[in-house]
Amino acid sequence: MGAEHRLARAHGVFNVLAGLWPLVSMRSFEWVFGPKADRWLEHTVAGLLITTGCAQLRAADGAPELARALGVGAAGTLLAVDLVYVPLGRLRPTYLLDAAMEIAWIVAWARRRRGVTGYRSAAGRTGVGCWPAMPWTMPRARRSWGRRRSWSAVRATSSGSRLRIAVAASGAITEK
Repeated sequence: MGAEHRLARAHGVFNVLAGLWPLVSMRSFEWVFGPKADRWLEHTVAGLLITTGCAQLRAADGAPELARALGVGAAGTLLAVDLVYVPLGRLRPTYLLDAAMEIAWIVAWARRRRGVTGYRSAAGRTGVGCWPAMPWTMPRARRSWGRRRSWSAVRATSSGSRLRIAVAASGAITEK
């Protein structure tokens, strides 16, 4: 069992335990993180964390790239919520402890990414999270989104104050 498999298992167990905590003892959870007005929402997030953790545990052996995508995606989402709502006063400052933990998971996955085979760009970089690499860096045979649509290029350029996105799909370029 390699380091990435151990990381996937550890992060999966962490997410399962983090999801179980408010379901098993809402009293201790609220003592640390503050009272919750909408317990149904806390239970929903708990269920999603348990599901994500179980998927990571299942993917640890056969699909470590999926485990990484789930781990980085979940950690990034929780980190964003912590960093947005603590300064606004909607969440207690104790959520910054969670933010530190989510940063640690993201860093751990980023450090492991070098040892994983995946798509590599011309610069030799692999992607993180849900995106193994940007589509224009993928080998042509792997570059398809959807059924018969083959994206040959996605380009974003800034022109003054407006953002121009040109997408070349099936030989036709559309701009928005």
